[in-house]
Order: sequence, then C-alpha cells, then structure tokens
Amino acid sequence: MSCTIEKALADAKALVERLRDHDDAAESLIEQTTALNKRVEAMKQYQEEIQELNEVARHRPRSTLVMGIQQENRQIRELQQENKELRTSLEEHQSALELIMSKYREQMFRLLMASKKDDPGIIMKLKEQHSKELQAHVDQITEMAAVMRKAIEIDEQQGCKEQERIFQLEIK
Repeated sequence: MSCTIEKALADAKALVERLRDHDDAAESLIEQTTALNKRVEAMKQYQEEIQELNEVARHRPRSTLVMGIQQENRQIRELQQENKELRTSLEEHQSALELIMSKYREQMFRLLMASKKDDPGIIMKLKEQHSKELQAHVDQITEMAAVMRKAIEIDEQQGCKEQERIFQLEIK
C-alpha cells in the first residue's frame, strides 16, 4: 500500500506542478490579451481622431491645406513688411516734424530779434515766410497721416480676417 500512496502523492505533486505551470501560462496569456486590448483601443481612438480631422478638413487633401497655410504665411509676411515700411515712414515724418520745429524756433528767434530792433518790414516778411513754410509742412504731414491711417485700417482688417479664418479652421 505504501507504494500506491507514495505513487498517488507523486502523481498529485506532478499534477500540482502542471496546474501551476498552466496557471502561470494562463496569467501570461491574460497579460498579453490585456496588452493587445489596450493597443486595439489606442488604434481605434487614433482612427476616430483621424476621421474627425478629415471631417474638419472637409476631406480636402493635405496639400490643399498646406497651400492655404503657405498663402496665409505670405500675406502675413507682406503685412509685416508693410508695417516696417510704415514705421520707417513714421520715423521720417517725425524727423521732418523736428526739422520744422527747429526752423520754427529759428524763425521765432529772428522775429524776436527783429522786434527788438523795431523793424516792422522784416517782422511781416518773416511772419509771411514762416506761415507759408508752416502751412506746406502741415499739409504734407496731414497727407502722410491720412495715408498711414488708411494703411493701419487695411492692416487691421487683414488681421481681423486672418484671425477669423484661423478661428474658423480651429472650430472645424
């Protein structure tokens, strides 16, 4: 009898070992299945996002979208260049205004000196000359200011249009 009990114990031990091996194999399969399930979910989510992006782009080809963005970039660069030119123009006008003011101060100094000498003819002549110069410069500055205002309006309109377009693209 002892042989059969020992044999039964040995068989039971072997079965337990095989059950442990099967249990380990099952755990390994469960882990692999979980990992595959996560990958499948990630792929599904990726596919859904791609479909959403295609719907947003209205099924336009990527090249069309890229060309649109490149065109907008060109327009932005042109506007930036125009802004630089306007700044340069503004600086030139400011220097012209400074020159006008220095001439004005010089004329006023001459006027004061002439008035001290009590020479009314020189005073009138200086006043007329100064008035003509001042009016010419004021007209020039007014014209330049109007051009700059128009350029700023156009620039702001373009900026608003671009912002609206970007916003619309983001919404879609």
